[in-house]
Amino acid sequence: MEIREYHSNDEVGWLRCRALSFLHTAYYDNVLREKEHYKNPSIELIAIEDGIVVGLLDIEYEKEELTVCSRGSGLGGMIWHVAVHPDYQRMGIGNKLLYEAEKIAKQKGLNRLEAWTRDDQWVQNWYEKNGFNKVDSYLHVFMDGEQELKGYVQSSFPKLYPVQAFAHYVGEEKEALKKQFKRVHECVCYEKMLK
Repeated sequence: MEIREYHSNDEVGWLRCRALSFLHTAYYDNVLREKEHYKNPSIELIAIEDGIVVGLLDIEYEKEELTVCSRGSGLGGMIWHVAVHPDYQRMGIGNKLLYEAEKIAKQKGLNRLEAWTRDDQWVQNWYEKNGFNKVDSYLHVFMDGEQELKGYVQSSFPKLYPVQAFAHYVGEEKEALKKQFKRVHECVCYEKMLK
């Protein structure tokens, strides 16, 4: 297996790897049609095996404090994407990508990494096993259908009827809100200090 920098001609493989790896997670419907381009500098790595992209890790990093990350002091990097193709999971590919990314991040002068993920316990366990600490959370709330939208989302435009909505909830009534809607995910912030 080779770990190397992402190049633009890797885009289709990157997209396939990400879509397949997210399929059985709380992010199953977060499908991208093209790879994101970052406003700030980035570390973009892929793992190649058998000629295909089997893993990926993207970190956008700061040149000025708090321009990418949501917390902390000093320069940080935000892990926007980390994924391993389902046929290649449990082979240490994610760990190898993270190890390489951390080496590069330290060379760039970053003192920490930040990552946000939903409530898949196995994903949270991976972050914790790799030295990340849970530092914050809020809720992702999906509202679907008239019953769930009623009283929360409405249109002021004539004959426009919302059928779905997505919202962030940052308040303290998390448990009450979880009972109100069918699909609610805790979005958790993990942070790792780089030594």
